[in-house]
Amino acid sequence: MLGEAARDAGYRLIIRDEVGSTMEEARRALDQGEPGKLWIVARSQNSGRGRHGRQWGSPPGNLYASLLLTDPCEPALAPQLGFVVGLALHDAAAKMLGPAASGLRLKWPNDLLLDRAKTSGLLLEGESRAGRFNVIVGCGVNIGSCPSDTPYPATFLKASAPQANVEAMLTGLSDAFARRFAIWSQPGGFGPTRAAWLERAAFLGETITIRLPEGPLAGIFIGLDPTGRLELETETGRRVIDAGDLFFGTPGGEGEAGLPR
Repeated sequence: MLGEAARDAGYRLIIRDEVGSTMEEARRALDQGEPGKLWIVARSQNSGRGRHGRQWGSPPGNLYASLLLTDPCEPALAPQLGFVVGLALHDAAAKMLGPAASGLRLKWPNDLLLDRAKTSGLLLEGESRAGRFNVIVGCGVNIGSCPSDTPYPATFLKASAPQANVEAMLTGLSDAFARRFAIWSQPGGFGPTRAAWLERAAFLGETITIRLPEGPLAGIFIGLDPTGRLELETETGRRVIDAGDLFFGTPGGEGEAGLPR
């Protein structure tokens, strides 16, 4: 189920029927000395989670995958991997959707939207141990179904592409990541990665709200800075945001399609 480009680049695959979460399985593999470049896929999860520890339903028929990377970059650059994986998710979904792919957009920092409804999200966790920096990337893609009890619109790929399936998504995702990661890993590689991401960005040029610990901040989403921070034009001037939950619209009137998981 791994693509040819991924296999040629040295990536490997483990498939499980059911796990607590693929992130936990990747961490367990790391504890056992796993050297990395390892995809771990589960047909279902019973303890899936997203950002900030949010629970994430994981019924069969969707893609639940984590990728373990050892020493992929300096720790300060690790957040940029979110853009690499996001582009890979977009590439793989677009290949399956065909004409419907015109509705695909990437929401900063970590979601894939189809017609402004969430169809995929990702989670990055990094840690240093024994002189190595390791990153685990978790990906969840709604293929056969999506949650119906979320406070934001969600969708699934089969609704627009009946031929979509887990195997094809994994093949496309693994190949696309191998290619995108190779580009990003080159000197100055975040430049083309950033440009490609912005071409697919949701809400670019629109009014959005970023929920920060000190409160919501509204402005126009004008781009990404050279390190990947979100650039926001506010009433008091330009701000750059390292992390936060993005909504479209203004405080009190935010659109729900941008809600994070």
